Amino acid sequence: MNFKSAIGRLRLFAILEGISYLLFGITMPLKYGLGIKEPNLYVGMAHGWLFIVYVILCIQNIYLKKWSFKVAFFALVASLIPFGTFVADAKIFKPESLKDAKVYPES
Repeated sequence: MNFKSAIGRLRLFAILEGISYLLFGITMPLKYGLGIKEPNLYVGMAHGWLFIVYVILCIQNIYLKKWSFKVAFFALVASLIPFGTFVADAKIFKPESLKDAKVYPES
């Protein structure tokens, strides 16, 4: 991943945002089952910031890459679905980064 490019940064934050979303699967039972609130507080705060950065980076790439409405919609909705950002990375962001790297010719 090239973190100097807009799509590379989006790929990084998509993975981080997805991991933070999945961590709720650990912290929510701790909060509601065992009464331990602190892990959920920190994961929730991190997830909130990562979500905001992810949406900003999506908007940046929508503008720079001139994505269609369909691609833009799925990239943004992916952050609302568990495992969605991982799928968006594999189906949308990784192919876009390969186009930037000129690994395969544009079709």
